[in-house]
Amino acid sequence: MGAKRVKEAKVQTLKGEFESLMMKETDKIDDFYMKLSGIATNIRVPGETMEEPSVVRKILCAVPDKFLQIASNIEQFGDVKAMTVEELIGRLKAHEERMKGRFESPGGQLLLTSQN
Repeated sequence: MGAKRVKEAKVQTLKGEFESLMMKETDKIDDFYMKLSGIATNIRVPGETMEEPSVVRKILCAVPDKFLQIASNIEQFGDVKAMTVEELIGRLKAHEERMKGRFESPGGQLLLTSQN
């Protein structure tokens, strides 16, 4: 009985972490996914279920502003219920790579311009 309560408390704590986790502007998609995936895996271990569409939705809701446009496009034009996490991560990584070249110089520094 006591072990069951400890498991339930652990699952509730993990679910709280899962729900509150947000991607930071400086996080890479891979790093954020690894954090989220680790929590989801630990939730599943005690026999709880976590469906893939709920992980997909969580990722789409947790992205920072620089991913809002692509996240909105995926939600509007993709079948989020049938989309795999790997497919979503691939799309977000492609966007991340595309954006990297636009805002960084070859030396990795942010380029700013001023209008005179």
